[in-house]
Amino acid sequence: MKIVSIILFFFVAASEYDMGMLNNLADLIKVKKDKMTILVLGLNNSGKSTIVNHFKKSNEQSAIMVPTVGFLVEQFYTMGVSIKAMDMSGATRYRNLWEHQFKNCQGIIYVIDSSDRMRFVVVKDELDLVLQHPDLCNRTVPILFYGNKSDLEDSLSNVKIAAALGLDNIKDKPWHICSSNAISGEGLDEGVQWLVQQIRFAVLSHRKGSKSKHNAKSNK
Repeated sequence: MKIVSIILFFFVAASEYDMGMLNNLADLIKVKKDKMTILVLGLNNSGKSTIVNHFKKSNEQSAIMVPTVGFLVEQFYTMGVSIKAMDMSGATRYRNLWEHQFKNCQGIIYVIDSSDRMRFVVVKDELDLVLQHPDLCNRTVPILFYGNKSDLEDSLSNVKIAAALGLDNIKDKPWHICSSNAISGEGLDEGVQWLVQQIRFAVLSHRKGSKSKHNAKSNK
């Protein structure tokens, strides 16, 4: 009888393990089918629209890039996910529009002109406002930083950009910085792959947390 009980115990445990694996796989599939909304932020002339343009289908890409007025809503597909990109203008008079999109975004792309050293103080000030905003400060929203225009001679390295912006002080959100060239596309795919994966993790964690809270309430 003891041997039979042990066999049954291992069979049940294995079944529960397999079911857990299947549930995790099912969750990942659901996430892959989900649409993701990301904000593309940064000062004017940092290369935001050119970066978004890179990810669009060739027949939908713009041949000539013009400064964004207000914001543009763009759509592209990557890693099996439909991305709605809110391309926000970085001009001074339009930056107050950024905060209206914080509540609904799942990820942020923050584009930095790595050669524009004179405006790094402004870049940091705007980033601090983003991080401190009530709609973002208590959420685990991943942030991808592009150190754009890395091909220029006077561009700063990722290490120097991170130090200038104090990125190591960001403790409540996953972040990653990539050197990029929006015109050639160098570094862009790597960055977005990281961002999509981080959003998937965040969605899964949220779902699991919601399930745990629901089960806890049911057991009371």
